[in-house]
Amino acid sequence: MRKSLRALFVIITVFLVSAAIAQQTKVIYTCAMHPEVQMDKPGSCPKCGMTLEKKTITVKQSNKQPSKQDKKVPMEMPAKDTSQPINHTHMDMNADTSSMNMEGMDMNQHMPMSHAYSLNLPMGRNGSGTGWLPDASPMYGYMFHTPKWMYMLHYNLFLRYNNQDFTNKGSRGDSKIDAPNWIMLMAQRQVGKNGLFHYNIMSSLDAVTGSSGYPLLFQSGEAYKGKSIVDRQHPHDLFSELSVSYSQALSKKADVFAYVGYPGEPALGPVAFMHRPSSMDNPDAPISHHWVDATHVTFGVATIGVRYGQFKIEGSSFTGREPDENRYNFDKPRFDSWSGRLSFNPTENWALQVSHGFVKSPELLHPDEDVNRTTASAVYSKALSQTSTFNATALWGMNKTAGHDGENAVLIEGEWRKNKLALHGRYEHVQKGIEELSLDENVYGHNAVFPVNAFTVGLNYDLLKLGGSRLAGGGQWTFYHANERLNSLYGKNPMAIEVYVRLYPGMIRMKMNKHKM
Repeated sequence: MRKSLRALFVIITVFLVSAAIAQQTKVIYTCAMHPEVQMDKPGSCPKCGMTLEKKTITVKQSNKQPSKQDKKVPMEMPAKDTSQPINHTHMDMNADTSSMNMEGMDMNQHMPMSHAYSLNLPMGRNGSGTGWLPDASPMYGYMFHTPKWMYMLHYNLFLRYNNQDFTNKGSRGDSKIDAPNWIMLMAQRQVGKNGLFHYNIMSSLDAVTGSSGYPLLFQSGEAYKGKSIVDRQHPHDLFSELSVSYSQALSKKADVFAYVGYPGEPALGPVAFMHRPSSMDNPDAPISHHWVDATHVTFGVATIGVRYGQFKIEGSSFTGREPDENRYNFDKPRFDSWSGRLSFNPTENWALQVSHGFVKSPELLHPDEDVNRTTASAVYSKALSQTSTFNATALWGMNKTAGHDGENAVLIEGEWRKNKLALHGRYEHVQKGIEELSLDENVYGHNAVFPVNAFTVGLNYDLLKLGGSRLAGGGQWTFYHANERLNSLYGKNPMAIEVYVRLYPGMIRMKMNKHKM
């Protein structure tokens, strides 16, 4: 009996030792986004440039003798190419980026680091609403991950002294210390193999510095205390977007998607000004805002669309009435207006769109006046080097109301950035009627339209790096030229000057494998 127990003990011991030898642990370095990449030492992922993360795995030993093929020297991973321009499918974690929280990431989970409405498009194409930017657009934000979700946080906060008509040529100028601002959280997760769920939350505290908005000569749109807001930019609502969407990939080339927002942005016009890379350094809204992208805050939007290759066609039903003066509530959804938009990105550097919409009763003070709005735009983005970018936008919009000729607006703007310095400029030509400028029709005529030109130049310079954020100082100067009949109100060629500090997230630098569609 004792001999049997002794033999059993020996057998168990041999089995346990063999099992321990057969399952030894090993330290490897792997990519969070490409778990198939495994290396024996620290480095960067050869596919996306992301820093490899340390991981302990269990390996099984084999009694099989290695063959000649097994003894071959492993292929050396290619070095990361840092000479190429910044692109936007995968992150380069070794570059100067905003804070990237990778904690809690499961190496075996796939985080959809794609466009918000397609698993097969790059993140750089994300704009506002369902609009497209060029794939090569720079992105400024923080990125966070959980095992199933990807989050991005974007914001732009200004503290500014703003003096419109600092030479006191007219009676309509004003000065103010104000704080234009917005913050946005985006999140998405993959659903099954081909589905993608996404939501956006965008907020602004513009109204804290005044419900009538900030001074801006020749600006118009919306109402406050029963009067039109003129020569001021209205504040945005506390919630500028609360939207959800779902997209389904039919193939690598084709997607269908649906988007619902309360509030949200319909498929009308280009990407809204605060989300365009060519406009982010400028704290002012364009004076052409209500000719092209004023519907970016709409209380009630439903959009459906189809993408094929680099083309996208989409249509929306939405509320035509612009937000009321109460910036902290939710306006009544009406779904009484419609729009359609065709988008085309011919290369990674360009985003083109044409759109048309019927906007029912947008202005509270003119409830019987509907607007037919037509827009076209071209957005360009180019990485000049690892530390330099150039972004530009050209757009046109026309508002047509019954009994009036169409009123046109043209905008051209650009931004050049090199390391800490950014230079920006904007030119606008807008036709404004007596309603937009609150003029007496008995003096100026019922159908009078006045051309207004505005030219702005400015600069930003990063002063401090605060974690993943940047604190910049900046300023800009604007020169206005309008029809001489307005000189009695505005003076001849009034000018504006602004100085400010700006807090914004650092650039997420990307390296992209081109998407062939």
